[in-house]
Amino acid sequence: MNRPLVVTDCDEVLLHMIRHFRDWLDKSHDIDFEMEGNPFVQSMRRRGSDEDLAEEDVWALLGGFFDTQMDTQVPIDGAVAAIAELQRDADVVVLTNLRDKHNEARRRQLQALGINASVYTNQGPKGDALSRIVAEHKARRIVFIDDIANHHQSAAETVPDVQRLHFCGEPAIAPHIPCAHQAGHAHARIDNWAEALPWIRHTLHGDTQ
Repeated sequence: MNRPLVVTDCDEVLLHMIRHFRDWLDKSHDIDFEMEGNPFVQSMRRRGSDEDLAEEDVWALLGGFFDTQMDTQVPIDGAVAAIAELQRDADVVVLTNLRDKHNEARRRQLQALGINASVYTNQGPKGDALSRIVAEHKARRIVFIDDIANHHQSAAETVPDVQRLHFCGEPAIAPHIPCAHQAGHAHARIDNWAEALPWIRHTLHGDTQ
């Protein structure tokens, strides 16, 4: 029998990202970013301007961050130990919305921080990519973890049998993002690894241990 499978996002689940992005915008681009704001694109303004950044400029800045700043990212509290614990009796892979050119850099970044896992890069909703990973691994019990509600909706529509955990480990933004659990697209919402790990282990192994 194939091992259970965990498919997890990276930014704000395994690693802090938005706080480092904010600091980089501040120091390198004279852009103020209100982390408490939502939606994301409307939270950034150049100093001295009352206008939001254009969406294409936001995506260009995000690309620049991942081109040059990935080494500034630090793990979410408890993430590294939790993944190591899960890997004792489950497979863990990372499904991250980055350009494919960043795949190897993300794998090396995680490895340097103590997380050894296969990395799948994706653009757009994650349902189709998750479906392909599920088919590849042929696991019977699967948990999908992500901080973005839209990805949970995509997963629910594409692979409804996968158990879905909405997790955002950045306290500054967690209260402000749409909740996939409240929307009915995730089975649970937990924002810290101390509570998430027992939920994941029970979901993967509950009546088999």
